[in-house]
Amino acid sequence: MFSLLYDWLKDSNIPGIGMFQYISFRSSAAIIVSLFITMGFGKKLIRMLQRKQIGEEIRDLGLEGQMQKKGTPTMGGIIILTSIIIPTLLFAQLNNIYIILMLVTTVWLGIIGFIDDYIKVFLKDKEGLAGKFKILGQVSLGIIVAATLYLSPDVIVREKVKNAKGDYVKEIVVENETGQQSVHYVTKDVKSTKTTIPFIKNHEFDYKWIVNFLGEDASWVRWLVYAFAIILIITAVSNAANLTDGIDGLATGTSAISAVTLGILAYVSGNIIYADYLNIMYIPHIGELTVFVAAFIGATVGFLWWNSYPAQVFMGDTGSLALGGILAVFAIIIRKEILIPLLCGIFLLENLSVIIQVSYFKYTKKKYGEGQRVFLMSPIHHHFQKKGIPEAKIVTRFWIVGIVLAVFTIATLKMR
Repeated sequence: MFSLLYDWLKDSNIPGIGMFQYISFRSSAAIIVSLFITMGFGKKLIRMLQRKQIGEEIRDLGLEGQMQKKGTPTMGGIIILTSIIIPTLLFAQLNNIYIILMLVTTVWLGIIGFIDDYIKVFLKDKEGLAGKFKILGQVSLGIIVAATLYLSPDVIVREKVKNAKGDYVKEIVVENETGQQSVHYVTKDVKSTKTTIPFIKNHEFDYKWIVNFLGEDASWVRWLVYAFAIILIITAVSNAANLTDGIDGLATGTSAISAVTLGILAYVSGNIIYADYLNIMYIPHIGELTVFVAAFIGATVGFLWWNSYPAQVFMGDTGSLALGGILAVFAIIIRKEILIPLLCGIFLLENLSVIIQVSYFKYTKKKYGEGQRVFLMSPIHHHFQKKGIPEAKIVTRFWIVGIVLAVFTIATLKMR
């Protein structure tokens, strides 16, 4: 909104209006406003939820201090989503295809999570929204994201031009003022399904390589492969974030850490100087996503004020499904989705612990007649609770692991 206002008033002499052309200023403003909304609106919403007795129904799993949380207000994800959407609408360029896609993702998954929470809280159905409908919603979003990125003319990458020998083409550029000559690579903007892959020389993988044997006419098959990968990523990360949201501040804190990393990756990918220096894919107009991720960081960090141990409000599926999906779509847009298992390692660990636990239990029950467990309880944060480790210490240690993984993710830009 303010960027549109700047376009209208940029020729005026209003002091400070020029600040709105800079991504750095608008990102700073977005994170500040997001924090204010979270702190101010959050307190009012918590009081309203308490008055209406919209509290969490706690199943007795034998965890220390668990039953003390009974009645804690839930659906606090509304706070997070509001604190993301409003600053983005205020400070981002709303004609940017990537911003539109992120807003659609936020609202779409927020609605799915809200319906799930509504069924649990108001209709008193502990099962919530049926799993098949959650998956259907996530798959539908994946199709929308894949179709937009594959078909939209605004979604491009800038590549270096190669000659017949496969060498990069260079040109001599002469500066008009100084007459100084410099050598630059010749580039062109192209539609592409390429993404970043770590630890290899050229740092790139193209989904179309999977079906190259079908020839150039099989573009619809390339889209199916691309769409399948995106659907899988969105569904997996969204559900993994939902599993992680089991103890106070864990999902919120790890999401904030991942968002900071993705924000850095988006900024360098959208800055032609940094992209050239790091020798990574340059994506025009992607830098605008820094404003969105700043609002996301402000929302999650601000929510920790209420959600850190002991939590005054739970985010519910309204927040957790959206957080995971937002991180997944953001990583896909900036073409860093293959880094998700590393960056979102905590989510992956939580997901794997459930898969391992359930699979091993079923296997041993079928083989021996009695199911056995690998962990004391899954997801794995409950395993550590069962071992007697205080909840706050588990969360802090998981955050530390998340920070280490985030730093390593950024380091992969130069590790090849």
